[in-house]
Amino acid sequence: MWQRGMNWTATVLVGGFGTLWLGVMVFAAEQLSMWARIGQALLGVFLIGWAFYKAGLLLRRTEPRFTPRHRRVRA
Repeated sequence: MWQRGMNWTATVLVGGFGTLWLGVMVFAAEQLSMWARIGQALLGVFLIGWAFYKAGLLLRRTEPRFTPRHRRVRA
């Protein structure tokens, strides 16, 4: 239970950081060259995409993957 909550927390933080990074690169970093801005913007888009990908995996995996099968005990 804790691990699932921590996975969601990490995913939201990475997505938020990617959005913030993209906003800074598009609007605030006017002194950088165009190639540097494009590279930094691609990093922000990659982080946002990773967060959406991870959120999709977390939503899809709701049932347990492995169901243990117990042996029958013979008397």
